Amino acid sequence: MDKIETKSRFTGSNESAPKISDIVSNGLCIGCGLCESIAGSQNVQMTMTPEGRLRPMQIAPVQAEAVQQIYRGCPGTRIGGLPDSEIDENSKIDPVWGPYRRMDVGYAGDEQIRYKAATGGVMTALASHLLDSGKVDFILHVAASADKPMRTERQLSFTTAQVLDAAGSRYGPAAPLVDVMQLLERKQTFAFVGKPCDVTALRNLAEQDPRVDQYCRYKMAIVCGGASELGKSQDVLDDFGIREQDLSLFRYRGHGNPGATRLETKNGRSFEKTYNEMWGDEAGWRLQFRCKICADAIGEGADIAASDIWPGGDPSGDDAGFNGVITRTKKGEELLASAIEAGALIIEGELGPRDMDGFQPHQVRKKQAVWSRLKGLERAGQLVPEVTQLRIQELAKAAGTERAEHEAEGTYQRALIGKTSEPEVRSELSSLTEKV
Repeated sequence: MDKIETKSRFTGSNESAPKISDIVSNGLCIGCGLCESIAGSQNVQMTMTPEGRLRPMQIAPVQAEAVQQIYRGCPGTRIGGLPDSEIDENSKIDPVWGPYRRMDVGYAGDEQIRYKAATGGVMTALASHLLDSGKVDFILHVAASADKPMRTERQLSFTTAQVLDAAGSRYGPAAPLVDVMQLLERKQTFAFVGKPCDVTALRNLAEQDPRVDQYCRYKMAIVCGGASELGKSQDVLDDFGIREQDLSLFRYRGHGNPGATRLETKNGRSFEKTYNEMWGDEAGWRLQFRCKICADAIGEGADIAASDIWPGGDPSGDDAGFNGVITRTKKGEELLASAIEAGALIIEGELGPRDMDGFQPHQVRKKQAVWSRLKGLERAGQLVPEVTQLRIQELAKAAGTERAEHEAEGTYQRALIGKTSEPEVRSELSSLTEKV
């Protein structure tokens, strides 16, 4: 088990009392919203910054106990995989892909879900099956904002129609955990679908609050290429000469696999970019910095994770939609079997870790680089997350000393010129700033 320690993980970069803003200023925030839920929206509010990132803005004092709880729960300060209790003799552990019980090619049994949802619709199909079978009361996930469709909001779905309406990838900032503490007070069962870092936050919170595992029955994740700043979406508007207030639709993917990015306006105009036009140039992805040091973008903490499975990592054209399905826990395996039996999910064949390497080569490269990048940050005096169970030091060694040194030095140099840090979020932000 590898572990990266910081000199003052809970006290920030100096020896003063811990501050929520230290997480942001050290480039560790991904904007999941957990801190607002713990501190209360009367004290902390997730805010869209001028840079296009969702970040916590403190508007009133937060009790020291709540700050400590935030630090223990934040996926920017603590990143791990499955709890030991979820790994047994039926689990296989791959150096890159972590613990799993099976890997498959699959897709939604419902053709409408398969067509409308991103890729093969596996996450949408599983969420719908959980509601249809009565295994949970609702699904906690994200969806396009009804009045600002370029933006993404936390969504509660109680029906399969609501799940399907929210289907499709969302690439911009999202805060799905913005009220998770309040949702636990409902004492209703739910499943979560989100990014791996969001699942990490739930796993961290479960260590402090047993209600998480009591009511959040399933934790499901997409294999994530990174969360873009809102500026990436604004670039698309600028390309087409559209104002955000004129939008009626901003669909990033879906309606085929991968499907076009499609924009529609209130006066009936429509615009599209192909997937490769939208994402072909990685330099233009505008990924948040936390994504570049992500030790788990593949959902190691999830019961089930779903991925794209394009050979070489890029689509050659549209197809009917196929997912890689990584089942990691006994609970996930039982859910998969139930969905297959009900016809909600169709499994076409088995996969292995080396197949996944070929479909997701960028995930392999990132996993090999993360340990070295964190060491570069640490050398520059920045806070770095505590990382456990994810084998990142082993993977860095396997990639070779030369590459490890290159990654560490590159990150160190970026840190020195401020490219790995962020300004503190203050209430007197520009006109671009809005409360979620």
